[in-house]
Amino acid sequence: MTTEALARPMARPLRRISERSGLNTAAGHVLMVLLSIFCLFPVYWMLASSFRPANAMFETSLWPTTMSLDNYTQAIDAIPIARMLFNTLVFSALSTVFQLLTGILAAFAFARWKFPFDKLVYTAVALTWLVPFQVVMIPNYLLVAQMGLLDNIIALILPNLAAALAILLLAQAMRGFPKEVMEAARMDGARNWRILWEVLVPNLRGTIASLAILIFISTWNEYFWPLLLSRTAENSVVQIGIQMFMTAEGNQWGPLMAASTLASLPVLLIYIVLQRQVVQSFMKSGIR
Repeated sequence: MTTEALARPMARPLRRISERSGLNTAAGHVLMVLLSIFCLFPVYWMLASSFRPANAMFETSLWPTTMSLDNYTQAIDAIPIARMLFNTLVFSALSTVFQLLTGILAAFAFARWKFPFDKLVYTAVALTWLVPFQVVMIPNYLLVAQMGLLDNIIALILPNLAAALAILLLAQAMRGFPKEVMEAARMDGARNWRILWEVLVPNLRGTIASLAILIFISTWNEYFWPLLLSRTAENSVVQIGIQMFMTAEGNQWGPLMAASTLASLPVLLIYIVLQRQVVQSFMKSGIR
């Protein structure tokens, strides 16, 4: 038998496997598109509803038949949304910076130093991650009240100066960093502080960026702690402002959707611009 005759029977199963693989890939893409539409539809409906006038708020059309900016005008007039967005930005940005700073320093200590009860301390830090913030919210409130910082943006930031998530994630990344590189830097005369900021941190910028995005988004969506501390709208965050449109007399759906759209824009921009890093942050953290 010739080589072509021997190869012909083998080509048929390979062709079938290739066709089956192509069908599976196409089916996977269709499923992903459907899931994407399912996830994005609430965001689309929020945006579309923010442009509906009051008399057309409960229309079932996918796009408003008549468009109006009255909802945005009412939202801006009802609450100081620009000030609230600024407060939320300051709260999220400073919390992110401090958690990264404390996380880097603590993670370096856990990953590269040996000290008495180091494993016990690391376990205690890990266990604090399992404690919901609502459990320690009242003690934190009493402490902030004794300090005279109620209705103050500083009080929002204080409990967020450090986080177990940042320490655990960065410590794991530093433990996986090649020791030979740090030993070479040490032989060149570099001390721990220089090794940390000139060797470790630049090489872990992907992990640090992913963690920063995760912390920023989580802090931006914080609700319970600002609700407990806020006394005036000017010193509150945008999540509390959104809640003001939900009253016992009824919900103001138009301004509520407009305020929600304005509050979602910064986070949506982060998702669009830094989509790859956002996905990596969820994959590396292994939560949510």
